[in-house]
Amino acid sequence: MAMVKSPKKQVNLFYSLDCEELAHKVALLSPHILLQNIKWRSFADGFPNLYINNAEELRGQHVAFLASFSSPAHVFEQLSVIYALPRLFVASFTLVLPFFPTGSFERMEEEGDVATAFTLARMLSNIPISRGGPTSLVIYDIHALQERFYFGDEVLPLFETGIPLLRHRLSQLPDADNVVIAFPDDGAWKRFHKLFDNFSVVVCTKVREGDKKIVRLKEGHVSGHHVVIVDDLVQSGGTLIECQKVLASNGAAKVSAYVTHAVFPNKSWERFIHINESLENAFSYFWITDSCPVTVKAIANKAPFEVLSLAGSIADALQI
Repeated sequence: MAMVKSPKKQVNLFYSLDCEELAHKVALLSPHILLQNIKWRSFADGFPNLYINNAEELRGQHVAFLASFSSPAHVFEQLSVIYALPRLFVASFTLVLPFFPTGSFERMEEEGDVATAFTLARMLSNIPISRGGPTSLVIYDIHALQERFYFGDEVLPLFETGIPLLRHRLSQLPDADNVVIAFPDDGAWKRFHKLFDNFSVVVCTKVREGDKKIVRLKEGHVSGHHVVIVDDLVQSGGTLIECQKVLASNGAAKVSAYVTHAVFPNKSWERFIHINESLENAFSYFWITDSCPVTVKAIANKAPFEVLSLAGSIADALQI
């Protein structure tokens, strides 16, 4: 017996200030998403003075919030709104957090190390239950796979990926049949290789030589191919640059890169733009998503960067 599709629900989408552009893109892709806004103000002492517009009209409605935790300074005010929205007698509540920022550098190696990723997961796990039940939490390409087990039973995490966006973009390239996927380390291979079944893959690795870590080609052949390095996020970009050098030295015709989360602290993206002569032809393309909106604004129209928007994927997730 065929399953009957449920009619699409009307979703009231609130958003943080950083996510305004992405929220408008999401709304443009679906007539079932209605943008709502919040007055983001501060008292004289700097603490948030927040107001949710049309609060009474949200009763019995499906509500979502598009968050950006890239800056710790803005997390508290967003959490205040996130905790308030489910209490407005809404039919359901969905939190879309494209980039789960904590834990990307954390190494639990000795007593005293604090797992801030666990702390944030616990905070999100305590979002009040709405009339429709626990909060749905949408996250893209979480950095450490074990972090998905940090969340409690009070939320329903949905772990999505930006890789389908990359696969679609690769299919549009004139040399699509010559693309090889490269992973900068075994961790990236473990999490992504099953999403590239139709591609040849190569794996790089880091080996220690004295006090330095050197990137080497561990397995695979790149000679004559357009090689695309795939990882979940980039910080300084040092590993990607070292991988590019290794791939080029092994005969790669072109090298490009993709990351879901372009964190790039301290404007480290500048080392990749094509006006930098030392990297003029290092990366043919550098694809990122708009999970880190501050970076997207900074690198707009700067080669080799190209933004693959999560808007369509988010619009679909809000209908689940």
